[in-house]
Amino acid sequence: MNPSPPRHPLVPALSVVVPAYNEADNLPALLDEIDAALRHVTRYEIVCVDDASDDGTAAALAACAANRPQLRVLRHRARSGQSAALRTGVKAARADWVATLDGDGQNDPADLPRLLQARADADDGVRLFAGWRVRREDSASKRWASRIANAIRTRLLHDATPDTGCGIKLFARDTFLDLPAFDHMHRFLPALMQRAGWRTLSVPVNHRPRRHGQSKYDNLGRALVGISDLRGVLWLLRRNPCAVADERISRSTELLS
Repeated sequence: MNPSPPRHPLVPALSVVVPAYNEADNLPALLDEIDAALRHVTRYEIVCVDDASDDGTAAALAACAANRPQLRVLRHRARSGQSAALRTGVKAARADWVATLDGDGQNDPADLPRLLQARADADDGVRLFAGWRVRREDSASKRWASRIANAIRTRLLHDATPDTGCGIKLFARDTFLDLPAFDHMHRFLPALMQRAGWRTLSVPVNHRPRRHGQSKYDNLGRALVGISDLRGVLWLLRRNPCAVADERISRSTELLS
């Protein structure tokens, strides 16, 4: 298990991880919205991971960090993909629980308190709260491609999750870092969490049109990669699942204490 960094009084209760590639025009407003959503809710930090952007993302994040003590910025030396950027941010996170948002601004930070409330209402066996975009603000072709992909994935993986591609999620840091790491693994988090013996919960969230720039994925490319990834995840699920142990105190230990 990957332990959390040492605690001290200023350690945040929540780490918000934002992976980003070429999102210079979207990140400043997104960071403002995260601050507005959380400043009166919990003690938090924001960890932005720049996946070797070649636009003005690095400069935009440096400017944002100048007046945001809660913002930490990491940058990959070479482009490594969204899953790698997500893992980099989670490893650097100081809180026990991590929320994630895509850097394109389509996820609404106002939904973060809703995920936190869902966690407060759930028991310890639920380790992933996944956003569910009930009404998507994407092109018709992208929506249909996602519906088909979700239907195929659900039929094969039985993960009971209507929307695994939503970027806004909340999960336990140590549980995430115990999962197998591979490219595009962020699209299969519910199935991987369930394989590890934990429960997951889908939470309806808002979804917004992209304000600036363009998507880094096309439908054909996403489908071709998705088929390969799905085969790999199916292979993992057919292997023995991970074991989950609850700590128990023996009667003799109680008597001695």
